[in-house]
Amino acid sequence: MLERYVVVDLEMTGLNPRRDRILEIGAARVEHGEVTAQYETFVNPGVGIPEKVRELTGINDEMVKDAPRISEILPDFIAFCADDIFVGHNVIFDYSFLKQAAINEKLSFERQAVDTLKLARKFLPELEHRSLEYLCGYYGIDRTNGHRALFDALATKEVLERLIGAYGAEHERAFEPKPLVYKAKRQTPATPVQKTHLKELFDYHKISIDLDFDTLTRSEASRLTDRILAQYGKIH
Repeated sequence: MLERYVVVDLEMTGLNPRRDRILEIGAARVEHGEVTAQYETFVNPGVGIPEKVRELTGINDEMVKDAPRISEILPDFIAFCADDIFVGHNVIFDYSFLKQAAINEKLSFERQAVDTLKLARKFLPELEHRSLEYLCGYYGIDRTNGHRALFDALATKEVLERLIGAYGAEHERAFEPKPLVYKAKRQTPATPVQKTHLKELFDYHKISIDLDFDTLTRSEASRLTDRILAQYGKIH
């Protein structure tokens, strides 16, 4: 049962894979219960990190300013994952960000996965919560560095092992991997006209914003332009 898999966790700037960005990737390859390889990297999101995310993760703009872009590291991460089964806590959430990034880069990234959140809901319905933090407390798993990607990935591995130990023998089918499905469209880069218009709006209204125009998508540029026009008005 699950002799080999990759357990993964991400930190992001928000909750929407179409709008928000990956900040950090942490993953570990597990073979016969032992961690045989690890993958960990910050990702420069190209936008400022929201205050709530900074408080939750401890990751700030300074920590990611020299980190690679997702386009630079995604091929290496996909190679690290190979054809292994994915494991995660609410794994579709992490997968949706990776899948969106893969589509943007015209890369294939199809996965079979096991979700520890779904397993906890099935086997531990009596628990008040089934978050990774709560399950680590329930099982006595150390999560000192919680909300950092690699540490949470390794904590997820420990939760999975506890669930397999308690329920795997009698409920083997519950631990079978299932395909992850996330439908997304490729996000095209912002046009030169959009970028120029935004820069003119920033200058005219004296707006200071932490934004990387090189990673800006067409839809992001459109939303940001609409927001500035609604709040500050047109250039006169």
